[in-house]
Amino acid sequence: MTGVRTIVLASRNKSKIAELERILSGQGVEVVGLDGFPDAPEVPETELTFEGNALLKARAIAAATGLPAVADDSGLCVDALNGMPGVLSARWSGRFGDASPDKDEANLWLVLDQLAEVPDEHRGAHFVAAAALVVPSGAEHVVEGRMHGRIIRAPRGTGGFGYDPIFVPDDETRTSAELTPEEKDAISHRGRAFRALAGLLPGALGSARR
Repeated sequence: MTGVRTIVLASRNKSKIAELERILSGQGVEVVGLDGFPDAPEVPETELTFEGNALLKARAIAAATGLPAVADDSGLCVDALNGMPGVLSARWSGRFGDASPDKDEANLWLVLDQLAEVPDEHRGAHFVAAAALVVPSGAEHVVEGRMHGRIIRAPRGTGGFGYDPIFVPDDETRTSAELTPEEKDAISHRGRAFRALAGLLPGALGSARR
């Protein structure tokens, strides 16, 4: 792969954009979020799976921008809630949209309220992330990453976003929000999915040139 290629991440979430930039460092790509494309459509997550939502968004943004597009859908799956919030994680408290501190807080506290009577030994959970790459030629790739852990009883930490302050990964005593960005990238569901996608970029973007 020669030169620098631009990839559009189908998000306005600056934390996600920075995460993908860190993971793709040295890959010869520039990551641009949707703020760089004011006319890009907002794509509702109407599918029933993480993979379906990731592909839905990546296809729409690749078509709208004419550039290779990456999209992810991720969520928290809580054992005691039968795998919920799952694909509804971003709107568990009833609001849809991209990252918002108020919305994140509402989602987080709703989960804590729902688990208030659940004993510590039954507070297992895992994060899932599906990441999709779609190039305008029509080529598509989807990968998945997971991070297992447990839900604590009160938020801790100021890093990360979403449910990070209440999730402690396996083999850790700190929440995801207490980890450094590099530590979180190394073990997170999204980090794992994005790294798997990064391995596909040379072939995917190379074929897009032909």
